[in-house]
Order: sequence, then structure tokens, then C-alpha cells
Amino acid sequence: MEERAYANDAIEVAVLPQAGARLHRLRAFGHDLLRTPDDPAIHLADPFFWGAYVMAPWCNRIEAGPVRFASHRLHITPNFPDGTAIHGQVYLRPWAVENDGGLAVRMGGEGWPWPYEVRQRLVVSGAELRIELALTNLGRDAMPGGLGLHPWFVKPVRVAIHAGGVFPDNTETEASPRDVAGPFDQRALGELAEGMDATWVDLSDPAVELVWPGRVRATMRIHAPQVVVVAASPPDTDAVALEPQTHAPQGIRRLMNGEHAAMELVPPGEALSMTVVLNFEQLKD
Repeated sequence: MEERAYANDAIEVAVLPQAGARLHRLRAFGHDLLRTPDDPAIHLADPFFWGAYVMAPWCNRIEAGPVRFASHRLHITPNFPDGTAIHGQVYLRPWAVENDGGLAVRMGGEGWPWPYEVRQRLVVSGAELRIELALTNLGRDAMPGGLGLHPWFVKPVRVAIHAGGVFPDNTETEASPRDVAGPFDQRALGELAEGMDATWVDLSDPAVELVWPGRVRATMRIHAPQVVVVAASPPDTDAVALEPQTHAPQGIRRLMNGEHAAMELVPPGEALSMTVVLNFEQLKD
């Protein structure tokens, strides 16, 4: 499978255009930071738990089956064991390599009534990786839209999420967030509790810190009209997910009901953008 490389002396990134333009590998100062299969083809067989992939035109879970939104009828096929439609439509699609080195994919249909385009541009500069994403509505009327990035960072890693509010359960997500407390107060560096799957809101800067002891420290900054961070630590998995997104789970329901952290309504011909900036620092033993 073709890989595109973005690298300098500090950072090495390998991207697979034919597998959703996903980051297959991310190394900083020689250390692998993503959960990466030895064979890139494994991404195709098991797409949700490796590397770092783009989520669009929605993030996390929305209801599968028929849903009426304005004059449109959505009928998304479930793709996860809990019966929901998860992580959008572009995470495994072949993306085209543009003349400027960026990547793009056009989609729509398959139960999603609006045509759209997603673009990704990666920039490596010094000890910084910049990931620029844009979702453009190619239809004739407004489209609910969401963008996200789903990286799996290898353990052992200590994490801080600088947030004041949280939706504690992504599978039974509530209309409004709670104040962070107990295991959901992640403002100090520590390990994520096993089995955690939650969404943080009201983020400060930087939104996320990660420390691989004795190896690398990283900060994650996120620029978008609205920002949430999903974190998941599945049992028996050697990685944690820390996902910058533009809306909380059940984003269409949130938009229709006026709930907190809903999907954006993207006008025809306009784009929703999100930029994720990762800065890395080498640590000494």
C-alpha cells in the first residue's frame, strides 16, 4: 500500500491515501507514538483501532436507520456492535493526492443526502505537526457537519485534558455536560481509567498534554468554531484514543434539539475547518 512521508529530523509521519488518508505512523525523536500494525493492510480489515484517521461528515456516534432532518431523510447503515453509525464515511475511502501535496475525498450518498468534500493537509515544521482539515458542503442547502481526528496513542502514556465540563458516557450521552469531578477531572497528568469513554468540553489551552515517561512530551492545541475532546481507554488495548472533534456524540440529535455541543449547520458552498497542532519535546531518561 502506498505511503506518503512527511518528515524532518524530529518528526516522521506516514500517511496511507488509499486507507482514508490515515496516519499509519507518527514518530517523534525516534519513538513510535501511534498504535501501528506491522502490515498496513490491517487498517483495511480492522479500521477503527489503529493509527489516526479523519472523521467526517460526523464524529463519534449518530443514530443509524431513518432520521428526518429538515426536508431530508437520513438512513445510515450501522457499523458498530452497539447499533450506531460511528466515525463518519471517509475513514477507509481512497483519497486523492492533490498537486499541493494535500489529500481530498468527495463523498455523499449511502444514506447521507448531501454531497461534500473533505481535505487534509499535513505540515511538519521543527518539532511541530500541523493537521489541517476542512469539510465543504457541495450541496444546494445547509448540511449538518462535523470533523474529527481519531488517534490511538500507545501506552504507557500519562494524559491531561484541560477541561471544565464532561459528558461521562459516549454511548448514553446526555443533553448537557456535567462539571468535571472524580475520575473525569483529568486536569492533572495521570493514566486514563480503563474502560473510560467520555467527551470533554470547555477546554483551555493547551487542550491536551501527553507524556511518554523518559521519551516524549506532547501538547495538543485545537482550532475550530467549537471544540470537544473524546478520550477512550478500552480494556485489553495497548493504546488510548484522544480525539479532537467539533461536536459531541449524537451530533444530529443535538442540532435538532438545541442541545450542547451540536454539529454545525454548514451553508451550501461553505466549509467547516479544524486544525490540530501537536508540539513535541524530547525527554531524557
